[in-house]
Amino acid sequence: MRIQDKIGEIEKYLEELSEIQPENFENYKNDFKTKAACERYFEKIIESIVDLAFLVIKEKKFKVPEEDKEAFDILTNEGIISKELAEKLKDAKGMRNLIAHEYGKVDDEIVFESITSELGRDTEHFVEKVKQIIKKS
Repeated sequence: MRIQDKIGEIEKYLEELSEIQPENFENYKNDFKTKAACERYFEKIIESIVDLAFLVIKEKKFKVPEEDKEAFDILTNEGIISKELAEKLKDAKGMRNLIAHEYGKVDDEIVFESITSELGRDTEHFVEKVKQIIKKS
């Protein structure tokens, strides 16, 4: 099942990110290799979350989103995730675009905070919600 594979991929990325993320912002800011690796994992995790959202939408035959961020609104409207979680995931997607395409200067402190606290929590919450609806199928 593709959804299970995608969940496994996300969990693997989260675990690998947790193994390389520095203990504090100073270490993050001053180690360009670790910073680059953390940013890349952030991108991969967000891309995989978006992929997972699309897989769920396809599986459940929900309205097809026209753009990535709309996928989270559709999942909210269908009662899969909360509006709060959808907003957090859309913000993370926006930050991923910033990191990937360097639209302006990336704020290292915000990225570090997201990587060390918000990303894991929000990702795990999203994956749990998806697992719940897959069990019901």
